[in-house]
Amino acid sequence: MRSWEHYEHTADIGVRGYGDTLEEAFEAVALGLFDVMVDVRKVEPKECREIEVEEDDLEALLYSFLEELLVLHDMEGLVFGDVKVSIEKTENGYRLRARACGEPLDYGKHEPKEEVKAITYHDMKIEKLPDGRWMAQFVPDL
Repeated sequence: MRSWEHYEHTADIGVRGYGDTLEEAFEAVALGLFDVMVDVRKVEPKECREIEVEEDDLEALLYSFLEELLVLHDMEGLVFGDVKVSIEKTENGYRLRARACGEPLDYGKHEPKEEVKAITYHDMKIEKLPDGRWMAQFVPDL
């Protein structure tokens, strides 16, 4: 089961996602990112976008994935409330394919909170926890 939380950080807010699988942790941290910006529970899956990124390591993969989502937000005004991810190991690292569904930002409906300027590697961590679940976290630039 995927879930996320925001945690206190010196200057900003951190986003931490959990899942039974690595994919679920990536999904959860993506939803946590958008929950920094809007109330994701109010986002309906009216439009979907496909994302594919390849990177050498999991941290770079998470960065590129979240950056693609933020670019879609910035360029098309979309907010996402549902994300499905698949990750596969490749010869050179990892490939992520995702389907993100949401709708155009509606100030009255989605109750905007913070504006995320950029994805960062700050406090980024991806690890398998002692209980077998996965955790992915980072601190966005607000």
